[in-house]
Amino acid sequence: MTTSPDPSALDERLNALALQPFRARFRLRGRDRATAELKGPATIRWHAYDLIAKRLAPAEPYKDGKQTPYRGHPVFVAQHATATCCRGCLERWHGIPKGRELTRAEHVYVVAVICRWIEREMTGEAGSGPGPARRD
Repeated sequence: MTTSPDPSALDERLNALALQPFRARFRLRGRDRATAELKGPATIRWHAYDLIAKRLAPAEPYKDGKQTPYRGHPVFVAQHATATCCRGCLERWHGIPKGRELTRAEHVYVVAVICRWIEREMTGEAGSGPGPARRD
């Protein structure tokens, strides 16, 4: 059985990503936030599994690097905020290599990262990292 990553390890990764100006600008707002509230965490997690299986898990995803919209679902926003939007970002930020299908454990990890980011957004924990998200 595959277990989810430790939430504190996920928080460390999310705090590090939030220091990147591009990643730090993403927030759940408007319809995307309303969708997360209406559907609830269990349904959003199921959607994340499904979306990752279709758009990110294949060895060579269709339109890789351009397959993730910027809005339209809370998972899409979370993917950009967590660098799980394409195989290039997965490799660069999470050490998951391109060119092969995601393993079950990697799929679980990606979904855990996305869902933890959404949870932090919904509970107001998003800014709880070490220091400001952007340093000029």
